[in-house]
Amino acid sequence: MGDPGPLGRFGEYGGRYVPESLIGACRAVEEAFREAWADAGFRGQLDRLLATYAGRPTPLTPAPRLSAELGLNVLLKREDLAHTGSHKINNVLGQALLARRMGRTRLIAETGAGQHGVATATAAALFGLGATVFMGEVDMERQEPNVLRMRMLGAEVVPVRTGARTLKDATSEAMRQWVGAADEAHYCMGSVLGPAPYPWMVREFQRVIGDEARRQCAAELRAAVPDYVVACVGGGSNAAGTFAGFVDTPARLVGVEAEGGAGAARGRLGVLHGVRSMFLQDDDGQVLEAHSIAAGLDYPGIGPEHVQLRDAGRARYVTVGDDDVKAAAVRLARTEGIIAALESAHALAWVMRGELPAGSTVLITLSGRGDKDLAALREAL
Repeated sequence: MGDPGPLGRFGEYGGRYVPESLIGACRAVEEAFREAWADAGFRGQLDRLLATYAGRPTPLTPAPRLSAELGLNVLLKREDLAHTGSHKINNVLGQALLARRMGRTRLIAETGAGQHGVATATAAALFGLGATVFMGEVDMERQEPNVLRMRMLGAEVVPVRTGARTLKDATSEAMRQWVGAADEAHYCMGSVLGPAPYPWMVREFQRVIGDEARRQCAAELRAAVPDYVVACVGGGSNAAGTFAGFVDTPARLVGVEAEGGAGAARGRLGVLHGVRSMFLQDDDGQVLEAHSIAAGLDYPGIGPEHVQLRDAGRARYVTVGDDDVKAAAVRLARTEGIIAALESAHALAWVMRGELPAGSTVLITLSGRGDKDLAALREAL
């Protein structure tokens, strides 16, 4: 999981497939990021913010009651305890610092579950930047608490009423606005998607998850690394950040997608939102609508580096359905007193299937907290 180079390629995936009007903007972001990432002052400033503002490091929490029930040793990497309630703050603080370094005055973002939108609005308020967040109308209805949080923080939340009115459509609208505003606004992509340098840049901002977890596992485990490292995958930023800490170890990497999405499991090679990767498509190459009870996984594709990891046999990608996800969220709450986001519950649901060898040590990244999802869980309760 290294530098994809100036073409932004992860093998045959990745790249920069955008209108000519955005080529310069993408190159400016890449140039600024490469310069900033090599600058000890920038890295130090980000590290201080992650520690004093975002609350890092997040803990590695043993799950003893759930472990006993499953016959496993389950460890939870607690991104739900980061400021704003998810891993999204790691990436957004980095991009907001970069935007300020570039002289940009406004952040543009897309959001599905609302967690990336909340993190963007938070960073904008912290740095005195404007924020415009595009969100599908369907997602605004099912994630109303996060819409209110964004507005409380001063962000403009723009409802997207085209297509399925979910994350894919919000991303399309955000990129359209960036075309006409690239000189004053920075597009704050929320996942390891989009044109180069975003898949690489977002992974680098999120690799703090895996680096911390690697050190914490070394202190906690006799073997130093777990047998399995499991994370949910939509576009795949929390998984990419987690996997980055373990890709050079014997740990088996597992990304868990929504059954109604599953870019890695069921996708075909194509281009969407400026990147060449795997997307759900019909026989004519038209992108299909995804479905997931978790708004953050309601996306018809996956980040290009994940597909490269799959092709290399280094990571495995599996799917779980909505009913199993809801049951997993309730089970974790009642065994460990932790209410996980429905996105994170995909990783839990796969581990709870009972397919892993007895006695295995499993690290699960809890990408976010689940208070935003209680309405969706009402039936399961």
